[in-house]
Amino acid sequence: MKILIVDDNPINVMVFDNLLTKVLPCETQCFTSPVEALDWSKRHTPDLLITDYQMPELNGLELIRLFRSLDDKSETPIIMVTATEDKKIRYQALEIGANDFLNKPIDKAELIARTRNMLTIRQNQKALADRASWLAEEVKKATQEIIAREREVILRLSKAAEYRSPETGTHVMRVAFYSKALSKKLGLSEEEQDLILMAAPMHDIGKVGIPDEILYKNEKLDAYEYAHMKLHTLTGYEIMQNSQSRLLQVASEIALCHHEKFDGTGYPRALKGEQIPLSARICAISDVFDALTSERPYKKAWTIDEAIREIERNSGTHFDPQLVEAFKTIIPDIVEIRERFASRNSKEALVA
Repeated sequence: MKILIVDDNPINVMVFDNLLTKVLPCETQCFTSPVEALDWSKRHTPDLLITDYQMPELNGLELIRLFRSLDDKSETPIIMVTATEDKKIRYQALEIGANDFLNKPIDKAELIARTRNMLTIRQNQKALADRASWLAEEVKKATQEIIAREREVILRLSKAAEYRSPETGTHVMRVAFYSKALSKKLGLSEEEQDLILMAAPMHDIGKVGIPDEILYKNEKLDAYEYAHMKLHTLTGYEIMQNSQSRLLQVASEIALCHHEKFDGTGYPRALKGEQIPLSARICAISDVFDALTSERPYKKAWTIDEAIREIERNSGTHFDPQLVEAFKTIIPDIVEIRERFASRNSKEALVA
């Protein structure tokens, strides 16, 4: 434990130093100049400050006030040594951060006892801080484990959806990474970007409830079949709704709302404009772009330029105009993502 001793009288400093280091397990840093002591304190944090009150340059009250204003000095115990009996001085000292007092002339036994008490307090403070740091680290580890399990759930559910969907597994992963790239362009935090990245692959999970004859039909769906197909948004939402997980909450809103349209003509709830969650508006552009630029049994793949023109044509009707403009600026990123995930399976892509 390190004790900072400040007294303009060199004899007093020597007495304090000799008494404390002989009796207590500590080392001392001594100054006869409070200004020099304050300068030293800017670079070091003692475990206890013992300061005289009557000193030139700075008195004890001024030193305590300035000391407390330094970083990492708010918890350091302080003993002020004074010959004055003026209670106002003591009250001021307490208000600005002094913890205890020693009266002059110094009683050796009292000096040792009060110093030992202050050092014990400091030891306990450090022990609590270490305990708090340990607990914070354990909470961080536990949180990371929960996130890892949530991601595993997403991966497994996404894999289940792949077995029921006519699209490839790389489709949902391209949609996920397009969505993250667009989220980044919009200025969302890294945490929000990662949430959308992990949640977007679940946008079509509700297709697990669609009959094969509808899901795999290559011709245009009739009115009944189309109405049944639209139910996949509600099914996906019901699978993940009411979860305590923020990740699954975002996934559920994407599953429910990614077919809503900006002008209110989408489904299942005909939401309009910003009534549609931002995550779903982001995923909608990513989903349509990848569908347009991917080959299907019933159509050829569109070029990127053709797909962008189609998205621009639907700006303000199907898509949020601000998101359309942002999406157009990240086309180089989109092209890189398409190439990166052209042939990798969904699990490899998501953890890449």
